[in-house]
Amino acid sequence: MPAPTKIWIIVAFAALYLIWGSTYLGIRFAIETIPPFLMAGTRFLIAGVIMYAIAWSQGIGKSTWRNWRTSLIIGACLLLGGNGGVTMSEKYIDSGLAALIVAIVPIYIVVLGWASGMAPRPIPILWLGLVGGFIGVGVLLGPALRFSSNEGRHPAIGMSILLVSSFIWSAGSLYSRTARHVASPFLTAAQQMLCGGLLLLFAGVVTGETRRFHPNSMSILSVASFVYLVIIGAVVGYTAYIWLLRHCDPAKVATYAYVNPIVAVLLGTAFAGETLTVRTLIAAALIIGSVALVITAQQLRLRAEPQISAAVTPAD
Repeated sequence: MPAPTKIWIIVAFAALYLIWGSTYLGIRFAIETIPPFLMAGTRFLIAGVIMYAIAWSQGIGKSTWRNWRTSLIIGACLLLGGNGGVTMSEKYIDSGLAALIVAIVPIYIVVLGWASGMAPRPIPILWLGLVGGFIGVGVLLGPALRFSSNEGRHPAIGMSILLVSSFIWSAGSLYSRTARHVASPFLTAAQQMLCGGLLLLFAGVVTGETRRFHPNSMSILSVASFVYLVIIGAVVGYTAYIWLLRHCDPAKVATYAYVNPIVAVLLGTAFAGETLTVRTLIAAALIIGSVALVITAQQLRLRAEPQISAAVTPAD
């Protein structure tokens, strides 16, 4: 395989940073007139079909029941529990704030990896990153514990949903690293999206979203955002991620985990009128700086021994 040109690497990184960072704003606009679970479920179901078609075009379209069972478990954790939680949380909090809280996923993974025996005890510099990250979350969560509402939005509910959904996403990510997958990453992604999409749609039916959903009430902005999330956010963004993993150092690719929140905060402030307070800036510095420290320390340790690295954030 010929080495990629520098321009294509730059384009792929730009896509990864901007696209995945923008999905939080896309979700906020999409769920303004489309129920959260139904929107997320339809999004991943369509994206799964597209990814399956890509895998089929590569001549890899067959899978065993064991692979489908694995995809069902991962889809339940990453898409239903993870992305579903992100989507639901944005009914209560700003998109930039959601991205900042989701950024703690690499920190969760380090803690869970150690607690489950899948990774050794964190070294001191990792503990510094873990503590700093959770302090940052505490800075964000503190005022919201009053459950005060701003224009009908209850930030404490949204933040609580995100803390739980990020934990579920992290657990699913750890399981994914030990589970047996099919050879094609596109087929693996397709199966997980199809399973997760169906589970999200089922959640929408169970929670009564089908009764509250009126297609004629969908706004042009919500529909356009939905299309963006399917084609650009899920398909193009994931393809860029897979391509970069094959051509670049994983440590460099992992930088999306602390660049995406910055992009999300800036886009939310610029296009959705979200407020950027001093408290948010302090929390952002703590969380993003801590995540950068954890990921860097993890990658340096990887060079000496096998270790668990950062996973994709739930808004992907």
